[in-house]
Amino acid sequence: MEFVSPEGLRLDGRRPTEMRQLRAEIGNVAKADGSAVFEMGNTKVIAAVYGPREVQNKSQQMSDQALVRCEYSMANFSTGDRMRKPKGDRRSTEISLVIRQTMEACILTHLMPRSQIDIFVQVLQADGGTRSACINAATLALQDAGIPMRDIVTSCSAGYLNSTPLLDLNYVEDSAGGPDVTVGLRLLSCGTYGYTLGPMD
Repeated sequence: MEFVSPEGLRLDGRRPTEMRQLRAEIGNVAKADGSAVFEMGNTKVIAAVYGPREVQNKSQQMSDQALVRCEYSMANFSTGDRMRKPKGDRRSTEISLVIRQTMEACILTHLMPRSQIDIFVQVLQADGGTRSACINAATLALQDAGIPMRDIVTSCSAGYLNSTPLLDLNYVEDSAGGPDVTVGLRLLSCGTYGYTLGPMD
C-alpha cells in the first residue's frame, strides 16, 4: 500500500511532517476540579482531574508528597471494533502507568503532602495517536485544576513507512506495521526537553 503519493501527500492529504488539526477545550466536566477535551484529527479524548484531596487509602498516604493516580480507558464506541474489553486489561494498565509517570514528573507533588490527585482519561474516538492525545488532555486538565507544575508536557507520535518518516500517525498508518514511537516534550521556561514514552498504541 502506498502511504505517500508521488506528489508527497499522505492518504488524508497531509505532508509527511504535517500534524493533524488540533482542538482543545477546558472546563467540560462541571464536577471535576479540572477537565479538558483534546482532539488530534479524528482522535478525541477527555480528561478529568480531582484533587488535591484527602487520600482515600491511608496506607498509600505519603508525608512528603502527593499521591498521583491515573486511570485510562477507551469508550466501547470509540472504534469500529465492538468487542468489549475488560476493565483493567494489560494495554489500559500500561497506558495508565505511562500517563501517571509522565504527569508525576511534572507535578510539584512536594507542595501537596498527604494528598491525592486523580487523573481520569477516556478515549471517545480513536484514530491513532491516542496515547499522545491523552497526555495532552491530562496536561490541560491539570492546568485547569490549578495543580502546580514545574512544566507542561506535549506529546506526538512519529513513524517510518515505505522509507518515509511520518509525523502524527493516524490509525491506518499506525496499523501498517512500521516502526513508530510516542514522544513527550516538557516545555521548560528556559527551553525544551524531549523523551520517548515507549511503543505507540
